[in-house]
Amino acid sequence: MILKLFLLFAACLSDLSAFSQSLFLTHDQFKIMQLTHDNGGHTIHNTQCFSHDDEWIVYDTRNNDTMIAGTGNISMINTQTGEIRELYHTKHQTVYGPGVGAATFSPVANRIIFIHGIRNADKNNPYTFTRRTGVAIDIAKPFYPIFMDARDVTPPFTPGALRGGTHAYNWSADGKWISFTYNDHILQQLEKNDSSVKDLRTVGVMIPGHPVAVLHDPSEENNSGEMFSVVVAKVTENPQPGSDEIDKAFDEGWIGIKGYKKSNGEWQNRAIAFQGEVTNLDGTKKTEIFVLDLPEDLAIPEPGKPLQGTTTSGPNVPQGVVQRRITHTSDGVQGPRHWLRCTPDGDLIAFLSKDDKGVIQLFGVSPNGEKITQLSFNSYSIQGPFNFSPDGKHLAYLAENSVFVTEVETHKSKRLTPRASNEENLTGSVVWSNNGSMLAFNKYVKDKETDNLYLQIFIIKDILQ
Repeated sequence: MILKLFLLFAACLSDLSAFSQSLFLTHDQFKIMQLTHDNGGHTIHNTQCFSHDDEWIVYDTRNNDTMIAGTGNISMINTQTGEIRELYHTKHQTVYGPGVGAATFSPVANRIIFIHGIRNADKNNPYTFTRRTGVAIDIAKPFYPIFMDARDVTPPFTPGALRGGTHAYNWSADGKWISFTYNDHILQQLEKNDSSVKDLRTVGVMIPGHPVAVLHDPSEENNSGEMFSVVVAKVTENPQPGSDEIDKAFDEGWIGIKGYKKSNGEWQNRAIAFQGEVTNLDGTKKTEIFVLDLPEDLAIPEPGKPLQGTTTSGPNVPQGVVQRRITHTSDGVQGPRHWLRCTPDGDLIAFLSKDDKGVIQLFGVSPNGEKITQLSFNSYSIQGPFNFSPDGKHLAYLAENSVFVTEVETHKSKRLTPRASNEENLTGSVVWSNNGSMLAFNKYVKDKETDNLYLQIFIIKDILQ
């Protein structure tokens, strides 16, 4: 039976040429469809690629995850008709930038946000971690960029603007706040001449209601922003071994639709879980899970600690942010790069690590730092990021070059697609639609005429119906 499925899978892929032919495999309760077909890349982000009504999937035209610098196009495709609409393309695009990628849809509005390299990128000043910003597009007004986070690398710096590069944007469930990871350009430049200074990756948040104006800059290094941006995770250049201090904060996710219930019974309205790199007593590093409890107003600085930082120090965390380590494991988070994800009720944060047999599995922990629970018990390692279903009952991910779903309560896993070849492999994340009836994922498909491999978008319909 398995062999027949594989043969059917291969035969159907070879015959696909248009959306009307895109149904390539039917299981008892769901359909797998190839959505894109043109010769080019179609990369979906690791989360929130569906529009709020699930009518569209947004993507960038990378054919490889590492190619943002040379990618100049953001488009979306209709999940029902296969219609493609271009939403944005860069000006003066070269292999050095500006570059765009990693687009996500607001969960409540027809707006997307994506990474945009600094507009003056060239060979001498190319796209890098510290030279990118968040740009939004309202799909009713394509090609009209809205700069979301302000950037100001010219002293005196501006409160609410950052001095480097933001990326990998996650919308809060109400679509009002946006989290991201951040690297600082000012510290990066200082680091070149002073080894005691380090540009440490951290986590930041954009909040509405406080637009930030930055003086016009003809060089296009700086820009104003629609939202007010701050860093929220505290990192330190030389963490004390054995302590909860970290020198890197990264790959975060929002906790719950409306936050979570604290151990003392109080409700925390907004919170983020992130991965933090700690130093063991022997000097080795490991990654643990941290939680950030956020105040309702992130625009208030601590006394003597300006949000925008100084010419010799990085941006500071706002007043009222509480940072807590919630795991103390022997080996920490392990496996492929992934972003932390949480159930809608805020009760469980999921992450990857190795089981006793060395297999990469899903694990979960409460935001209050209680017992860690193993969620998957597969004989094969999970190979990339994962996402909870909108009801929080299932997790979707890639393993063995297939799409899998694991039921959180029973820990039972189900393979949804046949195992792909190493050449036409699956890559990236598996993303749920907002109504929970579809999954989207990326897979390489070989063009019959050129033998080139192109990253295409596939969807699985009628999931778990």
